[in-house]
Amino acid sequence: MSASNVLSFIKENDVKFVDLRFTDTKGKEQHVTIPVNQIDEDFFENGKMFDGSSIAGWKGINESDMVLMPQADTMLLDPFFEETTINIVCDVLEPATMQGYDRCPRSIAKRAEEYLKSTGIAD
Repeated sequence: MSASNVLSFIKENDVKFVDLRFTDTKGKEQHVTIPVNQIDEDFFENGKMFDGSSIAGWKGINESDMVLMPQADTMLLDPFFEETTINIVCDVLEPATMQGYDRCPRSIAKRAEEYLKSTGIAD
């Protein structure tokens, strides 16, 4: 699913909120819920800033800015919210480099996969 597909789904289904999901270092799912009026094409290119110091063991208060980069192909309608809400899984990025955060399990898994491919151990 592409960003434009998600935007179409939002309009067609009168979605009110987007729940941005990510996993902390200990494997607990975390989330940030935002109103749908903050979602546009730029959102899928630039992500959403959030406070990394609120996640245990991640960032200090003085350098806490981080980026949640939504992965449009993970979008699904959440059946449990009272208001129409979609969930989108996000990668966590360092804002200065826009590279995956070294304590984000998704980033760690992607780097491990790249390494295994580069060594020829796996494809």
